[in-house]
Amino acid sequence: MNIVIVTPDGELYNEEVTSVIVSSHNNGDYEILKDHLPIISTIDTGYIKMEMEKMVYYVVVINGVVEQIHNKITVIAQDAFIGESKEKAFDNLNAIRLARTEENKKRNIELELAEKELKRQIKMTGAGQL
Repeated sequence: MNIVIVTPDGELYNEEVTSVIVSSHNNGDYEILKDHLPIISTIDTGYIKMEMEKMVYYVVVINGVVEQIHNKITVIAQDAFIGESKEKAFDNLNAIRLARTEENKKRNIELELAEKELKRQIKMTGAGQL
């Protein structure tokens, strides 16, 4: 079977696998094996366990859709993070979310300073007064 995982940032994963276990907070767990009946499901927050021969990888998925038809599994996700274990995948997710939060705080401070400077410049030049 082939699995493709994509996010708004592009393709995260595209490999041949022997089995896939999908775990979602709202939908529970299910396994997809070769020649599985077609299925479409959602993942609110969960993970996908992918097995290929002796290797196992986990992908944490946030707000995604899983479709399987003719041994091709497609996952479209808002966010997805890979790891060698479920814990490492969640650690990657948490680290990236923390970095995004810090970047957003920095941008908000920069925007606030720019707004204050703009207001100061408008007041100093008398712009906007009739």
